[in-house]
Amino acid sequence: MTCLKTNVPDAATLDIPALREKYAAERDKRMQTRGQEQYVKVSGEMQDLYATDPHRDIEPREPMFDELDVLILGGGFSGLLAAYHLTQQGVTNFRNIDHAGDFGGVWYWNRYPGIQCDNDAYCYLPLLEETGWMPSKKFSDGAEIYAHCKRIAETFGFADKGVFHTLITSLKWDDAIGRWRVGTNRGDEFLPRFVVMACGVLNMPKLPGIKGIDSFKGKMFHTARWDYDYTGGSHAAPVLDKLKDKRVAILGTGATAVQAVPYLAKYAKQLYVIQRTPSNIDERSNPLTDQEWAASLEPGWQRARQDNFHRAAMEFFAPGEPDLICDIWTEIARNMQAELDAEGYPELSLEEFMARREVMDYRVMERMRQRVESIVTDKDTAEALKPWFRFLCKRPLSNDEYYPAFNQPNVKLIDVSATQGLEAMTEKGFLHNGEEIEVDCMIFASGFEVTSDLERRWGIPVIAGQNGQSLYDHWRDGPLTLHGTMTSGFPNQFFMGYIQGGLNSSVTEMIGRQGEHIAHIVATALARGADVVETTREAQDAYVARFESMEPDNSAFALECTPSYFNNEGEAKPKWALFRQWGPGWHDFQAMLQAWRDQGDLEGLSVRSRVLAD
Repeated sequence: MTCLKTNVPDAATLDIPALREKYAAERDKRMQTRGQEQYVKVSGEMQDLYATDPHRDIEPREPMFDELDVLILGGGFSGLLAAYHLTQQGVTNFRNIDHAGDFGGVWYWNRYPGIQCDNDAYCYLPLLEETGWMPSKKFSDGAEIYAHCKRIAETFGFADKGVFHTLITSLKWDDAIGRWRVGTNRGDEFLPRFVVMACGVLNMPKLPGIKGIDSFKGKMFHTARWDYDYTGGSHAAPVLDKLKDKRVAILGTGATAVQAVPYLAKYAKQLYVIQRTPSNIDERSNPLTDQEWAASLEPGWQRARQDNFHRAAMEFFAPGEPDLICDIWTEIARNMQAELDAEGYPELSLEEFMARREVMDYRVMERMRQRVESIVTDKDTAEALKPWFRFLCKRPLSNDEYYPAFNQPNVKLIDVSATQGLEAMTEKGFLHNGEEIEVDCMIFASGFEVTSDLERRWGIPVIAGQNGQSLYDHWRDGPLTLHGTMTSGFPNQFFMGYIQGGLNSSVTEMIGRQGEHIAHIVATALARGADVVETTREAQDAYVARFESMEPDNSAFALECTPSYFNNEGEAKPKWALFRQWGPGWHDFQAMLQAWRDQGDLEGLSVRSRVLAD
């Protein structure tokens, strides 16, 4: 099926200078000096709620003592892909440890009504060819994704290696034995030779620092810990019939809320949707997988599809290249290609190309605003729901039921952009424009600790390397790594995530390649009989300098954007920034790593064996 250019307003109909001013004004009224500090560390009663698993009972067990080759911290996609690549290298003496009750990570915890991935499932879900399985539709439901997580562990023989409902309390390097000492809240002691930090970026729910939050006497929960006992229904059948006499508020209008709001609107007596910044939400075509198409696919199809998606979302299509994804994420590239093809694909300088891309950005976002206006009947509500920002300032979304929900009489939008967030909570509800609005339940769709301090993101009290040095102090002003994977002073420790490396539009492709790189280093060290592998300070410093010298300067674009985790909540110079990338791009980064591995000497790493005294 041909993916056609989307109908967008003609550039001549837009006053782009005026739009720039409008975007800036909308950004400025949402900016606040606290940046990431507007979100508070989960504590008190809410901490107890996060420690409780609403999906599976925590069963008592005896403390474990285990010597391992590798301990993988995490059981989500990062941990699964680290484990998969270790098995492919013949390394099997490992465990995954996670505070969830099973493999799955964010897809274990998140079971709110309406949950689906908002990326093309054929790109997002890893190891489709390797497991011989296909998603049932373009955007998989959460239950299907969770099942695929378990499928990966079962298919590659490490389903029995998970240690669940367990929190790491300390992670300390013991130089005397050349191993890490890992303590847990279950009294365990693990002695792994290598540790992989596969903790993910969506593992720790965060709360907005609302005045009076502890005074509220009603029900509160985070969407990542959905309470079906309170709402009624279940993950499999989200009929929220216990809300029929309840006044409910949901705080947040990002990806989670956009999926959950239609269900809350259907069942709650009254629903208040509390919004600081609207999302850009397109229509959602979610066809079932065409079995004839699936049967026709050749080996390597998933990597080719991921590459196609990456070019559309972060680079550009080549002349005549088809758009295999054909959704909101690829619209700008698709439209650009159609227009340039119609012009005979003229030669453009980079500056000319980017200028035209910027114009297309404004045109696409104007289409998004027109979509709001065509659906939402109340003019004031429609105006508040319009996204006034550049395309990638917030995560692009798609949903067919979100905007129509605001036409229901029991749904009211609470726009808190003027007050930069909710004013306060009270015993009975919350304050808006000085008026108390009473609710029975407050649901937080406020996201995860994506860009906050590592202590909050990882939740591990102590991580100590050689000479007791704290990793948190070592990286206080940002990461220091070789290849985004290892750091000096912390032997046999590996990192996965958005840390000084190449970025791919499919996060699972990115972390999968990280797992592949880590597994190569571990397997090579074990094959040589080495006990300790550590990046040298010189190699680390040289890589950081090289990375920073090539890193594209995206600060101007980021500062144009309304606050979100995409731009570290608007901080001008954040110590920890996501989406820093290898300047020459994803494929250049992978080629560099492959050349490094092909050399075979682990250049830049100190690889040594220990001779221990009797």
